[in-house]
Amino acid sequence: MTERPQLTTVGAEPTLPRYRPAQVEKAPPCQLQCPNEADIRRWIGFVAQRDKLGLTKEQAYARAWETITDVNPFPAVLGRVCPHPCQVLCNRSTHDEPLAINAMEQFLGDFAISARLPLRCLEIDAAAPAASIGVIGAGPSGLSFAYQLARRGHRVTIYERRPHAGGMLRYGIPDYRLPPAVLDAEIGRILDLGVELHLNVRIGEDVTLDELRARHDDLYVGIGAQQGRPLGIPGEEGPAVWTGTGYLEQINTGQEVDLGKRVVVVGGGNTAVDAARTARRGGARVTILYRRSRAEMPAIEQEVDEAIEEGVELLLQAAPVRLEREAGVLRELIATRIELGPPDASGRRRPVPVPGSDFAVPTDAVIAAVSQEPDLAGLEPILADGRLRADEGIVEEDVLAGGDALVQGIAAQAIVQGRLAAEALHARLRGEMRPLSAGAVRPKIAPDVLLSDFYPRSSAAQRPQLPPADRVASRAAEVTSGLVEAAFLAEANRCLSCGSCFGCEQCAMYCMSSGFIKVDPPEPGKYFELTLDQCEECGKCVSVCPCAFLEVEGSAPA
Repeated sequence: MTERPQLTTVGAEPTLPRYRPAQVEKAPPCQLQCPNEADIRRWIGFVAQRDKLGLTKEQAYARAWETITDVNPFPAVLGRVCPHPCQVLCNRSTHDEPLAINAMEQFLGDFAISARLPLRCLEIDAAAPAASIGVIGAGPSGLSFAYQLARRGHRVTIYERRPHAGGMLRYGIPDYRLPPAVLDAEIGRILDLGVELHLNVRIGEDVTLDELRARHDDLYVGIGAQQGRPLGIPGEEGPAVWTGTGYLEQINTGQEVDLGKRVVVVGGGNTAVDAARTARRGGARVTILYRRSRAEMPAIEQEVDEAIEEGVELLLQAAPVRLEREAGVLRELIATRIELGPPDASGRRRPVPVPGSDFAVPTDAVIAAVSQEPDLAGLEPILADGRLRADEGIVEEDVLAGGDALVQGIAAQAIVQGRLAAEALHARLRGEMRPLSAGAVRPKIAPDVLLSDFYPRSSAAQRPQLPPADRVASRAAEVTSGLVEAAFLAEANRCLSCGSCFGCEQCAMYCMSSGFIKVDPPEPGKYFELTLDQCEECGKCVSVCPCAFLEVEGSAPA
């Protein structure tokens, strides 16, 4: 983007260069950072701009929620568990504090559950035949895939090997982070679209893959990666050793697990932190053993902070060597100190054991939360070298796949893979070709092109939390509450509407030729039309547009 028009001087007379304005919507960094490419700016706009749009609060909430659920049917869930990469590069960060997008999404998700809002089906060609689609796995990817096809008129059946749907959202995330009732409500809306759900069905045992392929026109494999990997060290075989996913599943299904008084959790990801905090709620003294530094832990930073507040200890730059037992009873974990060398393929510094630095950590139980892998039993006909492989999500002509079974990531990534696969399959069933990838990206808008002084400074909204002692004592009580309505509305008003008109009318106030005509009815980003036949090309409108929606005609994009 070129610089905004500035007053210049030629000789003694001040003059203004000649500029013609153009309306150019830019891509805000929140949307570019979101794995699901959610139109965050738009759904916030319905709330922040509701008076200009002629909406009541409830109508604005519903419109915002519908915008979210066009790409993500789990706003109440992700509002609680997503690490919110959308907030990392929020342009508000350079002004005061980034927008609390995650907290606002939770508010809208909870509002929709309370108001019993149904998911919206899309208009479809009634004459077009509906296909029969089978989905293996009722985790976030499989449910997202099923939702997007069901709302397009297809018949969808999900096969899940466990007694309940949800995948890692149900069995891998503790109740204190994600209450089961919230997950049940958002899954229930998907089933209300006519999606059939068959539980306790194991592929290869209760039904074969070939039988499913004969039963359905196409299949989607969204089985996730819920099988924890062992540490691979001496002494690991025997009692008192769990995988992170195995331990969390036991707890989430209501089973008692006696870990003893001292527990070591090995790993630095979200599963490790969830397991450590859950064990702490069971009364154990818990230590997280991680081979890199705190800054390099892949777990959500806030979750690590909360674990420390609850009494979990961090033992960093150390790696397990072996487990010592007496008469089969676990007594201690032998670890070695680690030095961090040059970055490895992950971009993090490579852990290097320090010779002669072994030391003992007394423990009654060890939870290994170092990695996870998919359970591929029953899928042998479509495996290659024992692995599920896919090219752009396509395994075979009638089989697609997505989620952690292909590449492990956050829930939002699994959801977007399910959505893109569904959109591509629907297009193919209609005789169209659509790649399993995102669409074109608009020019990105940076904070230096915004008129930051137009926006008052303010702090981001904070969700209330239980005190650490109460968290540990109450075990399953939700740690973080949702925003109250006043805080939610104030936070929505903090959005800068980067690169999209929010109806401030600065342009119309400064225009001398009435070149800005109000749009009826307005929408977020669409408040004025340009009429340039009388434009004096003074550039004032471009200069005073706080969100940089207006730019000089013919400017290079930012």
